[in-house]
Amino acid sequence: MQKKILLLGSGELGRELSISLQRLGQYVIAVDSYAGAPAMQVSQEFEVINMLDGDALDQLVAKHKPDLVVPEIEAIRTERFYDYESHGITVVPSAKAANFTMNRKQIRNLAADELKLRTAKYAYAKTNEEFLAAVEKIGIPCVVKPLMSSSGKGQSIIKSKDAIEKAWKYAMEGSRGDYAEVIVEDFIEFYAEITLLTVTQKNGETLFCPPIGHRQEKGDYRESWQPYVIRAQDLQAAQHMAGEVTKALTGAGIWGVEFFLTDKGVYFSELSPRPHDTGMVTLAGTQNLNEFELHARAILGLPIPQITLERAGASAVLLADEYGKVPVYSGVEEVLKEPGTDIRIFNKPSTRPYRRMAVVLTYDRPDADVNQLKEKAKTLSKKLSVKPTQPL
Repeated sequence: MQKKILLLGSGELGRELSISLQRLGQYVIAVDSYAGAPAMQVSQEFEVINMLDGDALDQLVAKHKPDLVVPEIEAIRTERFYDYESHGITVVPSAKAANFTMNRKQIRNLAADELKLRTAKYAYAKTNEEFLAAVEKIGIPCVVKPLMSSSGKGQSIIKSKDAIEKAWKYAMEGSRGDYAEVIVEDFIEFYAEITLLTVTQKNGETLFCPPIGHRQEKGDYRESWQPYVIRAQDLQAAQHMAGEVTKALTGAGIWGVEFFLTDKGVYFSELSPRPHDTGMVTLAGTQNLNEFELHARAILGLPIPQITLERAGASAVLLADEYGKVPVYSGVEEVLKEPGTDIRIFNKPSTRPYRRMAVVLTYDRPDADVNQLKEKAKTLSKKLSVKPTQPL
């Protein structure tokens, strides 16, 4: 049952997925915009292309004739996926899912208007005049995001009128490609953010992982922990919303569905149709199958009898703080002296400020104090450092 899999995006998440797929006997071709990307180092073949170049993407698919196309990033000319599906290639989880989730307008319209899920109030804007009207409509404070961006690029919070102009410029700078439109959202007073990893199967029911708590900064994840204990009614509401939106988007695989927890209940936020960065905590053995193993099984149509919590765990990332290449790491031995601790170094060939380079994992028995594990991971991540040895 070996499949040829074209992995579009070869970062740290793609690396772990490639390993999981190959453990199941699959053939992986890792693709990214630069050579030496993490997943390329652990795959049978690799290609370097600009995935926003539709013609180059078409040529790559024609060359390799994959059974499955597995997008692991958003910066791809996803409209080509519909054609690939029409020619019998499986797009994971589906061409519809890839196209809807890369554009915040499409996914918000689906969630709020069609599925009637509970979301923050929102408005769209293509021009500065429309943006000013949207901010006036939604009110301050509000959140501004480009409709097409990734890793928090272009996102900001307007807390006063003085920040309006800056937020518009920042959103335009962070927009991907030539798509210049933003969404302005009501600022939700939440006490926590969670990721509900949701697994849709080709032959089987939709499964849910134990909730993952996480903290974001500059729109990108910094720490995550599992399990995050929430009220039974909130978990039921989140599972219902996750089930509805993934069913509408169609396809098999794992989804990172994000929610705000508030005193008034659960609000749907966003989702990714692929392993989620906050789900790297599952590499600490928190579940019987980590998120990459779950994704691999789901997209191959292999059975997943159940998902069980095996440990409590936490993760904290290591970020680079300068530009350079050939990075070296220090503090590894000091971190690993601590019991219940592990490290994943991503082996990225270059550094830049705020680039995620490694993650520290901590774990203990299932009923352990997750807050202590979270603080332990944060503390240990500060003992780990990365420095480039050569200039770019």
